[in-house]
Amino acid sequence: MNELLIAKSGAILTLTLNRPEKRNALNDGLIAGLSDGIAAAKSDSELCAVVIRGAGPDFCSGADLAALQKIADSDILENLEDAKTLARLFSDMRSLPIPVVAAVHGRALAGGCGLAGACDIVLASRSARFGYPEVKIGFVPAMVMVILRRNVSEKRAFELVSRGFDFSAEEAERIGLVNRVFDDDSFEADVAEFVSAYEKTSRSAVTLTKRLLYQMDGMDFDQALETGAEVNAIARMTEDCKKGISKFLKK
Repeated sequence: MNELLIAKSGAILTLTLNRPEKRNALNDGLIAGLSDGIAAAKSDSELCAVVIRGAGPDFCSGADLAALQKIADSDILENLEDAKTLARLFSDMRSLPIPVVAAVHGRALAGGCGLAGACDIVLASRSARFGYPEVKIGFVPAMVMVILRRNVSEKRAFELVSRGFDFSAEEAERIGLVNRVFDDDSFEADVAEFVSAYEKTSRSAVTLTKRLLYQMDGMDFDQALETGAEVNAIARMTEDCKKGISKFLKK
């Protein structure tokens, strides 16, 4: 059985975690599959968005038991290299020119919650549950925390990762971890409708927008304005912008 299902429909690529019997727990094969899927999306100029979802009742429950055993049996250098594979996946998702959308139903826990948070947009079913339970087994949600801190306040991030409790989709939306919460019965249709909006936007404009948004991390105010001015000038030179202005002026 393929641990990751890849399907393209129009300009949307869907990557489905396909280990439902393991609650789509992350292992080496699944992380490698996701990395390959993101790399394939990067080279496909026809795409406007990528959706990551889970097969079965859950989105992703984090690392599987075999992965945890591997951690326990490995030395520091082996664990460092293993950790870097997930870090590279998160980095690749962030640098992908087009939006990456998580469609979360059921449970998104530990690394699974981190995977969702690493996406540009998080959509959740009303019954979905999120959480960072790593501290309960003496683990640190280290790379996940890098992403979480960019989504929620410092104090909220500390509470989530230091107490290890799970929380609802509504709470995740309230604190800024989730963009939209949809009813369970209409979740698939609502996700499809939400993502389809990217088929009506300029790919080059969305790409420049995503790059600038994340590039501003760490910049001071004047640096961010200067970079914004440069991106503004670049956007004006794109074919999409020229066509868009021409079409607008003809109205």
